[in-house]
Amino acid sequence: MITKSFWIWSFSVFLILSARPCWPQGTDVSGSRDHPLISRYAGSTILGYDIRDFDAYPLLLGRQLSDPKTSAPAVAKRQTLEGKVTRILYASPEGRSTLEVLSNYQQSLTKAGFETLFTCAQQSCGERFNAVLYNLDRRLKNSGQISEYALEFPKDQRFQAAKASRPEGDLYVSLYVAVCGINNFKETFNHPVTLLEIVETKPLETGKVTVSADSLAKDLQAAGHVAVYGIYFDTDKAEIKTGSEPTLKEMDRLLQAQPGLKVYIVGHTDNQGVLAYNLELSQRRAEAVAQTLAQRFGIDGRRLVAKGVGPLAPLAPNDQEAGRAKNRRVELVKQ
Repeated sequence: MITKSFWIWSFSVFLILSARPCWPQGTDVSGSRDHPLISRYAGSTILGYDIRDFDAYPLLLGRQLSDPKTSAPAVAKRQTLEGKVTRILYASPEGRSTLEVLSNYQQSLTKAGFETLFTCAQQSCGERFNAVLYNLDRRLKNSGQISEYALEFPKDQRFQAAKASRPEGDLYVSLYVAVCGINNFKETFNHPVTLLEIVETKPLETGKVTVSADSLAKDLQAAGHVAVYGIYFDTDKAEIKTGSEPTLKEMDRLLQAQPGLKVYIVGHTDNQGVLAYNLELSQRRAEAVAQTLAQRFGIDGRRLVAKGVGPLAPLAPNDQEAGRAKNRRVELVKQ
C-alpha cells in the first residue's frame, strides 16, 4: 500500500485512462514534453509549450469579474508566484468531456497530496474567464500555426488551482479545460483543450537587500520619504517573515537616534488583483510593521501612523515583474 507521505514527497502524478484515438494533428510541438511530475491525459497531443527557469506567475484564485472602469476581465482574487514556470497546451481525444479530463487530473493530484485552492465550472467561473487566462502574458512555443495564443469561444469550461508543499519549495498547478478553438486550429472545437501550468517555487533567499539607519536618515532628510526593502511577506499575507529582522533593526536605530521623529509607515503593492483588496492588504502590512516596531523594539506607538495605499503610488511601471517588485515596498514618510 502506498502511504500518503509517499505521494506527498514523490509528486509522481499519473493519469490512468486508456488511450483513445488522439487529436488529428497527432504530433507534439517540436521540443516539447510532459512535465516530469504530471503526465498528460491519455491520447492528448501538445499544441503549445513554454518553460521558464524563473518568472512571475499570476495564479487565479477567484471567479472572473469585470472592472467597471475599464470593462477589462479581471478576477476576484489572484496570487503572484515566482519560480520555474512550465506551460503546456494539450488537445485531448475527440468525444471526451471536460469533466472527465479535469476529474482525472483532480484525482491524481489529490492522491499526490495536493490541496485545492480554487475550483469552478461553467458559469461559476465567469463568462470571460478564458479572457483572463490569455491576457496574463501566456507565452507558448508552437508549430507556427498559432499566430496568437487564445482560447476562443469556450464551452463547458472548468478550472482548478492546487498546491502541494515540499521542503525544496511549494508546487502549484493551474488547470483550465474547455472545448474551444485555438486560433488556426479550428478542429479543436470537437476536442477538450487543457492548459496545464506548473509553478515550482523556491524558498526566498534573504539578506540580498540591506539598508542602514544612516541611509534612511539621509533620504528622509533630503526627500521627506524613503522606500524600504528587505521586509518580507508571503503573497497575500501580512505576517512579517523571518529574514526581515536586519531591516527592522535599522528602522529601530533610526527612530531611536531621532526621538522627536514621527513617521507614516506606508504600505505599497503592485497592481495585480483588485484595487480594494490591495488597499486592504497594504494597510494590514503597514500596521504589522508599526506594531512590530512598537511591541518588539519599544518605539512609542504615537510616533507611528500606518497607512496603506496599495498600487496608487508606483515607483515603476507594473508591466513587467521588475517594476512590480520595485513597487512592492514599505515607505517611511515624515509626518
